[in-house]
Amino acid sequence: MTTDHWRLDSFTQTLVLASADARLPEVVYWGAPLPKGCDLETIARAHAMDRTGGMLDANPPLSICPEADRSFPGQPGLALRDADGRVLRPRLRLARAETDRDRLDLHCADEDLGLTYTARLAIDPDTHVLTLSAEIESETPIIVDWLAAPVLPGPQLSDEMIDMAGRWIGEFRPQRTPWSSGIRLRESRTGRSGHEHFPGLIVPGRGATNTTGEAWALHYGWSGGHRMLAEELPDGRRQIQFGHATATELAPVTRAATGPLLATFSGAGLNGCAIAFQRHIRDRIVRWPDPDRPRPVHYNCWEAIYFDHDVETLKQIATRAGALGAERFVLDDGWFGRRDDDTTSLGDWWIDDRKYPKGLGPLIDHVHDLNMTFGIWFEPEMINADSDTFRAHPDWAMGPTDQIEGRQQLVLDLTNEAVRDYLFDRIGAVLRDHAIDYIKWDHNRLLPYADAAQTRGIYALLDRLRAAHPQVEIESCASGGGRIDAGILSRTHRVWLSDSNDAAERLRMQHEAALFLPAAITGSHVGPRHCHTSGRVHDIRLRAWVAAQRHMGFEMDPRELSEEEAQVLTRATAWWKSNRDWTMRADIHRLDSADSQVIAEQQMARDGARFALFAGYGGTSSQILPRPLRLTGLDPNATYRVELVNAEDLGVLSRGPAALKHGPVDLPGAYLMGHGLHLPCAFPDTIWVLEGTRL
Repeated sequence: MTTDHWRLDSFTQTLVLASADARLPEVVYWGAPLPKGCDLETIARAHAMDRTGGMLDANPPLSICPEADRSFPGQPGLALRDADGRVLRPRLRLARAETDRDRLDLHCADEDLGLTYTARLAIDPDTHVLTLSAEIESETPIIVDWLAAPVLPGPQLSDEMIDMAGRWIGEFRPQRTPWSSGIRLRESRTGRSGHEHFPGLIVPGRGATNTTGEAWALHYGWSGGHRMLAEELPDGRRQIQFGHATATELAPVTRAATGPLLATFSGAGLNGCAIAFQRHIRDRIVRWPDPDRPRPVHYNCWEAIYFDHDVETLKQIATRAGALGAERFVLDDGWFGRRDDDTTSLGDWWIDDRKYPKGLGPLIDHVHDLNMTFGIWFEPEMINADSDTFRAHPDWAMGPTDQIEGRQQLVLDLTNEAVRDYLFDRIGAVLRDHAIDYIKWDHNRLLPYADAAQTRGIYALLDRLRAAHPQVEIESCASGGGRIDAGILSRTHRVWLSDSNDAAERLRMQHEAALFLPAAITGSHVGPRHCHTSGRVHDIRLRAWVAAQRHMGFEMDPRELSEEEAQVLTRATAWWKSNRDWTMRADIHRLDSADSQVIAEQQMARDGARFALFAGYGGTSSQILPRPLRLTGLDPNATYRVELVNAEDLGVLSRGPAALKHGPVDLPGAYLMGHGLHLPCAFPDTIWVLEGTRL
């Protein structure tokens, strides 16, 4: 038997693949780094499993694309039909491999069916993220029901998997599912990544926590709906597949490809995976117009005015927001067509001369006079039936005429080049005629059916706009967090994590989303005193400091603030500005808190010289006094000066001599990580912010 083998390495992991007798390669090792000189032939032989009674005479390989025609007992990696609907069962053979230091392309073929399959694998030696993708080409049109990105094995010493569920104003809710014989399958068929299932999976090793143990993690970078499958076979082997939602190539094709599957292994707990993804998204996926430009403090007017636009009122609001520290003013929904509510005018992307008789110029000039830049809201992929554009082009709407509308909206068919041209021209005209450096790009309804070509259409439109207006930043919003993935982030620069500005809910959501997302692209705003989505009232201190954990902004009527509230917000904003040069590039470490009511994270500078710690109280603790909070990622032999940033927030509940209450304390890294910090007592819905500096 002839065996070919390959390896991809970074400082934190090794991936080894092997192919026996030119069959489809399989992953024979994925985990902690292997020695450079180890014999891969022996690794491949050691991977072979025994057989026993009741089994086939050979173990069907769990390859990078498991094949139904080789008696594979689980879900295949490829499901094809010919143009007449007859099932095809390819028998792919390795044709050639192209290798580079950090890349591997595997080309396979079924000459009888006229098919070629290519798997592309690469590893980033700096971010420690693997990128895997697959494509299939055919000499004749075929129907692609399913194509998985290169399939990875699930670890054996793991008892559970973690994926994310959610809903509108309640995104990023982790679910833990035990491994068991059979399938854990989740599929997003809404035409976007979805609130309901962020396209990611984490598989912790037995006993892993945020800070310790082994973990494997995957994130699928596609915005049009996806399928995740984690399967344990009868023989105990496990496989993990990601790809587009099934049957979303609606017509026969001669080529189909997956999105990029990002994957990483960590020997330092879930944080190792999280930090790899954070760095990769920020430094490799997002293409910044100017990477050195500081992230500006946003002000968004939506929850201040909704559709009630008045230029003089907006000028007053902008003046107040600027005095609080805002640096970018974003004009939200309601400026175009005859948009007085959400039933009309989507698609009519011209300025409403009733509300803006002199155009947007006077408001933009005022904003610029306040030393703020100007951003604007669009929802280009949707249209209202009550719009001039729809009346002129009813055939531009996607789906049947009797479909269920969403928020009185229909979806524009972006597979239609004329639709894309229209949107490019209308959006481009607004950007050309005004000094606008930012778009909030919204997507507020589900598609009538999932269609991969629709996603390729929005990608094409965004790519064209980015090329024509390279200095404009774009925020991906889909009723909040309904479209967050590496695919959309390769074309945008920020995500709106949730439409909820409830600070307590945001504290939790941001904590969970940090498993995949960096601070620099995660928008977080200070909402109104009385939250519009939850009905709850939160103190300005919690609202301000939760927003300061990520890309900070305000989204309320700033004129509602009392003088004391304005002072608190101004102080928190000033702190964020003075630290953003490093916090927006920091690694977010989720801390393992001994108190289940404490949600804590440590933002660590890349050089390890400083950190910021946020510890929020989500509820009433079961014990009387706070348990020590252990830090992570420090030099055990160094000394760190730790200071309570918001000491002015100490309340009547804290009555004792906690050292942090009386000024900075200098403590060894070993103590901070081994014993932890004693925080002052605090009520629920409050937060402590600390700074640490290595001496």
